[in-house]
Amino acid sequence: MTTIERRIATPHGEARLVTHRARSPRVTVLLSHGAGNGIDTADLQALAHHLPRQGVTVVLLEQPWKVAGRKVATPPRTLDDGLLAAANALRVRTPMVVGGRSAGARSAARSAQHLGAVGCLALAFPLHPPGHPEKTRLAELRDAKVPTLVIQGERDPMGRPDEFPPDLHHVDLTVVPGADHGLKVPRSGPVSQADALSIIVESTLEWLVREIAG
Repeated sequence: MTTIERRIATPHGEARLVTHRARSPRVTVLLSHGAGNGIDTADLQALAHHLPRQGVTVVLLEQPWKVAGRKVATPPRTLDDGLLAAANALRVRTPMVVGGRSAGARSAARSAQHLGAVGCLALAFPLHPPGHPEKTRLAELRDAKVPTLVIQGERDPMGRPDEFPPDLHHVDLTVVPGADHGLKVPRSGPVSQADALSIIVESTLEWLVREIAG
């Protein structure tokens, strides 16, 4: 695996791309972060560490607001602009999957078709604001219209697994037992944090092989 870091221009300032390149890549996965954190979250780092060993190049996108040191994410459309700029800068020859965690997952779902992605990876998709299931963002997931893997914590207050309707035929759902919106599990939970990260990596790899690169 080779790691390459660079800055790219977007309509809203510089973004940062960190590419973890597989030796003989079969697919490229472009992932962005959530609204309250960066690309250093445990789930994104686990995917970036393990997937390249299996022929999957992982590119982590740090959005301009985070690169600039701000604490609050800019509006959703600016995240889509950053994802578009990153995809254009990559110019990959392999099939491309777009994804991210939380706000990054929403952005990927909104942008997947426009970017020509063959799949969408949604970590901790924020189906609704905490305590407000009536303010659903389900339409964004429906409109992705590409094979989509949602990896959701069992205790996620922004969308428990049983809140996702069964008629999302292009969506596969993986549940991380006991996990919250950060995909973190309690010490006394049904699985350890290491096991939770293994579920994320292994379910992503299985889905990629089955739906994208098989």
